[in-house]
Amino acid sequence: MTSHAPRRTRLGATAALAAGSVVSGLLAYVFFALVTRGLGAATAAPVSVLWSYWGFAAAGVTFPVQHWIARSVAADGHERAVRAALPTVAALSVAASAVVGLLAWLLRAPLFRDDGLTWPVLVVAVTLGSAAMGLVRGVLASRQRYGAVGGVLVAENLVRCAVAEVLLSSGVTDPAAYGGALLAGYAALLAWPSAWRLASGARAARTSVGFLGGAALGQVAGQAVLTGGPVLLALAHGAPSEVTALFAGLALARVPYTLVLGQVSQLTGMLTELVLRGDGARLRRLWAGLVAGTLVVAAVAAALGAWAGPPLLRWIFGADVTLGSGQSLVLAVGTTFALANLVLTVLVLAHDRAPLLGLTWAAAVVPGVVLYALGPGTALDRTAWTFALVEVGAWLGLLLAADRSGRRLRA
Repeated sequence: MTSHAPRRTRLGATAALAAGSVVSGLLAYVFFALVTRGLGAATAAPVSVLWSYWGFAAAGVTFPVQHWIARSVAADGHERAVRAALPTVAALSVAASAVVGLLAWLLRAPLFRDDGLTWPVLVVAVTLGSAAMGLVRGVLASRQRYGAVGGVLVAENLVRCAVAEVLLSSGVTDPAAYGGALLAGYAALLAWPSAWRLASGARAARTSVGFLGGAALGQVAGQAVLTGGPVLLALAHGAPSEVTALFAGLALARVPYTLVLGQVSQLTGMLTELVLRGDGARLRRLWAGLVAGTLVVAAVAAALGAWAGPPLLRWIFGADVTLGSGQSLVLAVGTTFALANLVLTVLVLAHDRAPLLGLTWAAAVVPGVVLYALGPGTALDRTAWTFALVEVGAWLGLLLAADRSGRRLRA
């Protein structure tokens, strides 16, 4: 489905999506800053774990559903195959929510410092909400309604901030209530009812399960590396204040990643069209630009992380949320490669090579496991270094996967 919209219209939609992504990212940080400053680092620890899981759900559910819809419509020129596959997608989402809900219940004590059902139920609900978010954003993106996609991004986190502010103003100190505030963000999806209506037809989506499974496996692994540090530290019996500090440090380092994440909605369709046209020259230039740009930005991020990271962390999240300069440097470099990995992932998906994602992350995780198990330093130090090492390894693997896919296209 190639766009024939006027250039000014396309630029306006792109700008609206970019603005929505930026505002949404800022609101995401406002939400957690409200929680940490209102409850304190120790009390907010279970909220940080749930927020980390929200990142997993966005990667493992929202991202695959959204980009499957965008690629399918770009390749087929219609929505009928997507509509035909929705029952399968819904069943997969329910099954995934049940599995993660059971895991959250089994690990509820070390993860949430709680023996009840509240947090596992929230985990299940966040998983289902993430599937709905992927559907709405994917449909809007496939229709090239990028301004609406930006609106969804903003509304989701705006609702969360509003609910959190009401709770704080009312003197609520139960962290589970703020977990409910995170869940409330999905109510924003009701403001776009047209995205729930797809064109009818009998076309089957033969590759939906393979695409979704490959994309989900790769993205869950990537998100586990990107946001799973606090969970790993909690399981290693790290102090609650360290769990919150690591979460906040990763969140701060992820600012560029968070601001760009929403904009890849537009990138999927564009890259898919290049692949379908066989434009190997432009794809090769993009690949080379990613290599050079990543290395330059990583060097800048290292300097900024060491110099500005610790004071910014205290200023934004509170005086009791602290990390050292070396730890902040490592987190900044790791998230730079994570951002490059996001773009490379979309490129691999555009080539319809989703199974390569899981293989790439599986290979990248191996040296990280060795470092974490045998490396020196505290659990906090090892967690930070493991994160950076795996991101660099995945970057190398995804570069190779994208290059091989491009060579197949040029052959």
